Amino acid sequence: MTILEALAEGGTDLVEIGMPYSDPVADGPTIQESNDQALENGMSLKLLFKQLEGMRKKVQVPVLLMGYVNPVIQYGVKNFVKKCREIGVDGVILPDLPIGEYLDEFRPIFEENNLLNIFLITPQTPEARIRQIDSVSKGFIYMVSSASVTGNTKGIQAVQEEYFARIKAMNLQNPTLIGFGISDHDSFSKACQYANGAIIGSAFIKQLQSSQDLVTDVKDFVSSVKGKK
Repeated sequence: MTILEALAEGGTDLVEIGMPYSDPVADGPTIQESNDQALENGMSLKLLFKQLEGMRKKVQVPVLLMGYVNPVIQYGVKNFVKKCREIGVDGVILPDLPIGEYLDEFRPIFEENNLLNIFLITPQTPEARIRQIDSVSKGFIYMVSSASVTGNTKGIQAVQEEYFARIKAMNLQNPTLIGFGISDHDSFSKACQYANGAIIGSAFIKQLQSSQDLVTDVKDFVSSVKGKK
């Protein structure tokens, strides 16, 4: 909760919290290591929900959970969604949840409980699929910057800019946020030229790993990314 509060106070526009899973295939070494450490420490969905209880008394920014669909199914989809509503979670990002399965099985309970499901697109996603995702999305669309795993790219390359420009030209009805490979003010600013914002994961975890003062370091990291320091 300390980190969550510091992120909100530091000026973060939304916070994404990872849900523990034993096989985080889309994540790079940094996030995999933190995921493994969390599991070794006994982290679970049940414990995560317990830790987030009462967060809305102190944190007002949108909070999303990101992870994989298997733990959600094991927890029970209805129980998971209702717990999210109870705690104040605004949405979830489940990269391995197919859009067809979401529409057929998940959407009714999600919408009934005002829980957003955030879809991802990549440079390889066909335009027709992007349009479909845009038509059923609420909240924003997560633009994966490359086919690589998280934390495995350095800066933004020309081929990525071409992809960003192509998506921007589609004039989607939902906002877009770019993730994967965003690590500092330069990459954040570049991404924001093409999208409504950007998401940082691995670089933030590395900051936490070397932190001597969590609250101060978290706020300083957010300020540095936004160019306010």
